[in-house]
Amino acid sequence: MGASPAGGAAAAGTRNGVERVSESPAEAVGTPGGGTSAAGKRPNLFARIVLFVRQVVAELRKVVTPTRSELVNYTIVVLVFVTVVMLFVTALDYVIGLGVLALFGD
Repeated sequence: MGASPAGGAAAAGTRNGVERVSESPAEAVGTPGGGTSAAGKRPNLFARIVLFVRQVVAELRKVVTPTRSELVNYTIVVLVFVTVVMLFVTALDYVIGLGVLALFGD
């Protein structure tokens, strides 16, 4: 309780792990007084690709493989859910079919 989602202390200027961002209308629109300059341009394409790959690898390191019992449990839950939905759609199709036959005849 009280720890940030990453497990460490919350960063300065944050509250409950949510950083506050305050933009003036000039900053939001990007007008000349908004602080955007030639030095603030986006990095080139290669640098953006490298950054993207680094972020993907960092996110993939957070992935936790389920244990065998969790995997079996998840599989059973999915199969039961799919079966229930399949039965519901089948029943709905049957009822609609009966309604169409009653309405338009054989």
